[in-house]
Amino acid sequence: MVREAAAAGASYIKGQLIFSSNLTYRKRFEDGKVRPNGIRIAIKRPYRPEFERLYTLDLSEEQHEEFARLCRHFEVTPLMTVFTLDRIDFALRLAKGGEQVVKVASPDCASPVLLEELAVAFDHLIVSTGGATDEEIERAANIVRRKGKELTLLHCVSLYPNTLELCNLARMEWLATLADHVGWSDHTAPAKDKLIASKAAILLGAEYVERHFTVLPPDQSKDGPVSISPSQLKELVQFAGYAPDRQDALLRNEFPGWRDTLYGSRHRELSHQERLTMDYFRGRFAAKRADGHPQYNWEL
Repeated sequence: MVREAAAAGASYIKGQLIFSSNLTYRKRFEDGKVRPNGIRIAIKRPYRPEFERLYTLDLSEEQHEEFARLCRHFEVTPLMTVFTLDRIDFALRLAKGGEQVVKVASPDCASPVLLEELAVAFDHLIVSTGGATDEEIERAANIVRRKGKELTLLHCVSLYPNTLELCNLARMEWLATLADHVGWSDHTAPAKDKLIASKAAILLGAEYVERHFTVLPPDQSKDGPVSISPSQLKELVQFAGYAPDRQDALLRNEFPGWRDTLYGSRHRELSHQERLTMDYFRGRFAAKRADGHPQYNWEL
């Protein structure tokens, strides 16, 4: 995967410091919660099957180190997402000798303690903003700016897959007032929507585009339906290298109504499903205190 992504032109290859030992038990997700009127207020995602699934996917520290080494071998920057406070030092070791950059997942845009610690350790934070309110995003930006560190904010819609109609790419214009760089974390389905959303984001000023990536057929991995292939990544990199006039012509030829469908507005209300998604993912992982209790990313 590293070799194929690098050959297709990726600038960064992202790994995720997810460990099953950091998964938290939260009672309300064991059976989910539904109000008497039928409105769901918590999804059902029980701890035990989720732990068993993640346990089979755990990578050792040595395997993560091999990943970072392979990235450098193929002359691309390894980029780790840190999900818990106790993994910051390890992420810093993986970045040693290269760009001091770290990724923050959407749920932790609203985790001031984690953001503070990452802004001390790293020079550049790339923060996804899916599911975050305007106030939470502004607070995150202020934390990083106070530390004098470089900040990239990625617009993101936390639905898997996302639809073209919900992309709301105008959001990047507002994010650009808060950060050094802006981008788009794209969860649209390539089989249905091709690379339309990613191309439109680039034309509208995205300096970074994040995509799930696979070398397998789409039906052979959990993230397969929202993942792009090496050939699609190469197509996207080539598109990014074109002049804006050519990008616009190519995009209008491929999807004539792209602006009416994808542009949207700078500000919007989160959908009920996005709120449910964030409710689960915020606090899904946590470090462990000496007494065995979780230390969430917003807690000292």
